[in-house]
Amino acid sequence: MNSCTYQDQKNDLSADNTKSSEEVHDAVPITLVIHGGAGNIKKENMTPEHEEAYRAKLEEALMTGYTLLKEGKSAMDAVTATIQVMEKSPLFNAGVGAVFTNQGKNELDASVMDGSTGMAGAVAGVSIIKSPILAARAVMEQSPHVMMSGQGAELFAKEAGLEIVDPSYFFDQRRFEQFEKIKEQQEKKETAYMQTYPDYKFGTVGCVALDAEGNIAAGTSTGGMTNKKYGRIGDSPIIGAGTYADNATCGVSSTGHGEFFIRNVIAYDIAANMKYRNISLEQATREVITRKLTLKGGTGGVIALDKKGNVSITFNTAGMFRGYIKDGSEPEIFMYGN
Repeated sequence: MNSCTYQDQKNDLSADNTKSSEEVHDAVPITLVIHGGAGNIKKENMTPEHEEAYRAKLEEALMTGYTLLKEGKSAMDAVTATIQVMEKSPLFNAGVGAVFTNQGKNELDASVMDGSTGMAGAVAGVSIIKSPILAARAVMEQSPHVMMSGQGAELFAKEAGLEIVDPSYFFDQRRFEQFEKIKEQQEKKETAYMQTYPDYKFGTVGCVALDAEGNIAAGTSTGGMTNKKYGRIGDSPIIGAGTYADNATCGVSSTGHGEFFIRNVIAYDIAANMKYRNISLEQATREVITRKLTLKGGTGGVIALDKKGNVSITFNTAGMFRGYIKDGSEPEIFMYGN
């Protein structure tokens, strides 16, 4: 059986494109959309200083990826660079802001997908890789696999030349205090996660980008669920649940209660609704999130972007850290509902 690399497949598909790069650039409105998690995000719960910190970091992330798109870099380059900004911030449940497991550890998940090739990569349950999103990209580009987990993923990352850190790099005092409070309340009251702390599962970060060549890429990175049981993996590293990209339809990054997103293949379902029902991106996200996910009892949201640069951000929670930027426009940043 012959094998091909990510670059081989990308080159083969690119050869089918009959338009010149100049023609494509004129026709495609480069666009980038991000999220920093959904949940009980309300203005009354935020101090002015905290709100400003989120706005500043979301704008930094947006401009990081958008600048690359303006320079002609790929959607995948923009997605991974954007997510790295949020992985380095303790404001979000990814990288240095990752929540703690039931055992008091940080276990990180991430995934990426290239809409031009259908190739994808993911890592799950890693604790020493500085940038999980770069590890997910390395799995896609430098291995024949889609997902690697735990120590195997960490060994692969070392061999791929990615930066390895001590697990203490991800420690955040605020997150640790949240974890201790949740664990204490759960043990004392013997209540479910949702009753104890409504935001235990939110904070994941994600990005979807459309580049000048008309290619879509999507990525998602997370610390998972606060006080999650040993070995638990959510939707963020699952292609079709937490992340999906297809140039013919859309790119999607999810955030929310992962078990529901996995069972209902939320990210892929949005693309499938567009493809098989011939409906718009906005109609598809509303069908899947507002109706289907809500009826199933799931909570969370998605950011989505189609090949025409249409953006849809849909969630069924009180708020969602989110933003987007289109070619020639200023960045738009939002936090609360409506």
